[in-house]
Amino acid sequence: MSESVPPRDDPKQPWRSEGTPPKPPEPPSPRRVLGGCLTQLLVLLLVYAAFGWIYNSVRGTTTRTVDYTVFTQQLDAGNVANIYSQGAEIEGKLKRPEPVPGGGKGETYTEFKTYKPAFASDRDLWATITAKNVAVTAKPVSHGPSLLETLLVSLAPVILLVAVWIFMMRRLGGGGLGGLGGGVLGRRGPPKPVEVKPGAERTTFADVAGIDEVKGELDDVVDFLKNPGDYRRMGARMPRGVLLAGPPGTGKTLLARAVAGEAGVPFFSASASGFVEMIVGVGAQRVRELFDEARKVAPSIIFIDEIDTIGRVRGGTSIGGHDEREQTLNQILTEMDGFSGAEGVVVLAATNRSDVLDPALTRPGRFDRVVHVSPPDRAGREAILRIHTRGIPLAPGVDLAQVARTTPGMTGADLANLANEAALLAVRRRRDQVTQADLSTALEKVQLGAERPLVMPEDERRRTAYHESGHALLGMLQPGADPVRKVTIVPRGAALGVTLSTPESDRYAYTEEYLRGRVIGALGGMAAEQVVFGVVSTGAESDLEQVTRIVRGMVARWGMSARVGRLSALPADPQQAYGLSAAPHTLDVIDHEMRRVVDECYEQACRKLRENQGKLDALARALLERETLEEAEAYRIAGVSRPAEGEETGL
Repeated sequence: MSESVPPRDDPKQPWRSEGTPPKPPEPPSPRRVLGGCLTQLLVLLLVYAAFGWIYNSVRGTTTRTVDYTVFTQQLDAGNVANIYSQGAEIEGKLKRPEPVPGGGKGETYTEFKTYKPAFASDRDLWATITAKNVAVTAKPVSHGPSLLETLLVSLAPVILLVAVWIFMMRRLGGGGLGGLGGGVLGRRGPPKPVEVKPGAERTTFADVAGIDEVKGELDDVVDFLKNPGDYRRMGARMPRGVLLAGPPGTGKTLLARAVAGEAGVPFFSASASGFVEMIVGVGAQRVRELFDEARKVAPSIIFIDEIDTIGRVRGGTSIGGHDEREQTLNQILTEMDGFSGAEGVVVLAATNRSDVLDPALTRPGRFDRVVHVSPPDRAGREAILRIHTRGIPLAPGVDLAQVARTTPGMTGADLANLANEAALLAVRRRRDQVTQADLSTALEKVQLGAERPLVMPEDERRRTAYHESGHALLGMLQPGADPVRKVTIVPRGAALGVTLSTPESDRYAYTEEYLRGRVIGALGGMAAEQVVFGVVSTGAESDLEQVTRIVRGMVARWGMSARVGRLSALPADPQQAYGLSAAPHTLDVIDHEMRRVVDECYEQACRKLRENQGKLDALARALLERETLEEAEAYRIAGVSRPAEGEETGL
């Protein structure tokens, strides 16, 4: 079967069939849509005005409105050939042209129109007309505008508004009447995707690293798609759906593409938001079409990204997009229930919010298997870096293991961005290879922000030096604290200075001692200003935000307060982080306990800095002189031993 893909510029295709993946059309910006709508409206108004002008011109191109006195003079002179009378309106034609009153030289008229005043005598006028042998034709009196005028006045604005509405719907991806809009209302269904055999550029498990345990859970899905007959003979049924859940950037979409690439089957990729439209029922129709096409080319894979967009818990009001979302979800549930197990269609879905999904979606028989995709560990980060640097020329001596050691918590997307930033930096520095220095500078940019030129007054510069020295010194002295990697008073991002501390190895659980150490270190900048200058500045804003977040978790989530007890008062939804699900009395206790913990940590920070003020002054002087201190240099100046991996810092 020939290899082909749907047209790249087809805006009606709600999914794409994997092979050589087509580039999705870029949605028009609101400014372009508004500009296009205004242009269309202006064109329609001009057409309407031109049509009215043409109509009026046809009616009155040669007819000249004259005074009643001029008409009677021409009648007395015997120059009137005939008259058409309709009420008080008199139209007629002259026997010979007459100059236009007040007109240009040579401008004449033969047809005229006038109106008989109410005080003029009908008998005298009729006597003159009879004497001059003028032919008179009477027309019935009209009580309103003509049919053509009525259509122009009443229907034209309606047609104009409908045309503008259709245009706007087409530009916004919506629909028009009876298919005129070409969008939602006029859609007759997207073109049917054809079977696409995997090409050389398909993603495989060789392109995925750092999550070997997850790949192991998906190996049987690949084997089922390759050899479905073996499973049928044993009476086994593969999961109808596999849900990939994890933080953003951990490689969920990449994993889904790799499963299709390893199995060598068609891969239908869709975004959950692409199913939901303004018109109720369209999303359900798209779901039916997608599943029908996947069945036709089975075995195949359907991948739905960000399924929480339509898969949230149902309930509430049934209006607008909410009702459309529920209908789309119901159709997905129905389609997954309809799988017989022999169709060879596996549904993969990705989400960052598995906690908000409807229980009907995650029950056995729909998404039977939930695979948690977590950020990679140290060895996984090194493997990911090797994949993302395959096309980047690295200089001899580049140690990716060292980079992986200093990037705990980073996801695959973060590491891909780090490698790209290092390559960009090498190009700007006119190098042929990426060096370790390029990777280090790129890491600082990603973690700390880009350097920005800022000339500070000397007193603010000195205050900033002591502020950062306070952070660094407490990080060196506090037992169990993360090692200090770099201290700088060069402004980066929104900060006037930065102290970078990262753990030697990945941490998966935190003790109360470790969390208190982080709070003390975060308060070190404010404490140093208090100890040295006697007053504090606004430079601790981000520090206080970090302190509040940590202490709130300690007291209200992790049971590290004796007064609050072993309960979790924080909501399960992280988006409601500023709300607490507890009784008013409990909230007062939580607030009191948070203040107590912060006050104790601040007093301890001030006490340690006073006891080691000589070390604090030495660090501040070195920062004022050099602006940036690396890890080994900072420990040497402070006179603190750099701990070996796995050891705790301390005096």
